[in-house]
Amino acid sequence: MSTSRRWSRSSATRETLLRSAREVFQAKGYAEATVADIVEASGMSVGSLYHHFGGKPGLFLALWEQFMRAQEERTSRAAKATQGSAERFLAGARAYLEGSWELREVARLFLENDGPAEFTTLRRQRGWDWIGGNKRLLELDDSRESQVLVVLLTTMMGEAGREVTACESEQEAKATIDEVVRLVGRLLPTA
Repeated sequence: MSTSRRWSRSSATRETLLRSAREVFQAKGYAEATVADIVEASGMSVGSLYHHFGGKPGLFLALWEQFMRAQEERTSRAAKATQGSAERFLAGARAYLEGSWELREVARLFLENDGPAEFTTLRRQRGWDWIGGNKRLLELDDSRESQVLVVLLTTMMGEAGREVTACESEQEAKATIDEVVRLVGRLLPTA
């Protein structure tokens, strides 16, 4: 068997397991979902699940990484298409919130605090990384005022993402996104 065919099959197996895990986690929650549930939903073997992800925690964390990577790519593209630090931040903020709406089903998994033990630590670290990225994006100095501002803005965006995922309609989500971007814009330093 050729190497490319083996990689293709391996990639398809991973995607099938991720898709099935997402469906099972959405239906039952992380704590109630079992490896047997995921294996049954995927039609894959237990060995394949453990080979690719090491177990249920690995699947959950892989889904989170996939979600975060999509959000980071979306916000980066939007920010790069705009001039000025405040405008880049607002474009990235809008893109992040729109992604929270578009990916709301999977986003809700990560907002429920229902995941493996190491998830809290990883999420906290990603939050600090996000704060650092926002500080660079906004071209802020190392002052205490700048640190407070970037922590508040980053926290607001995280909570706003949670609010958007809870919206019941696209119209409600759009109105929420518009209001968040308007309010965040008022807090941004002007050049």
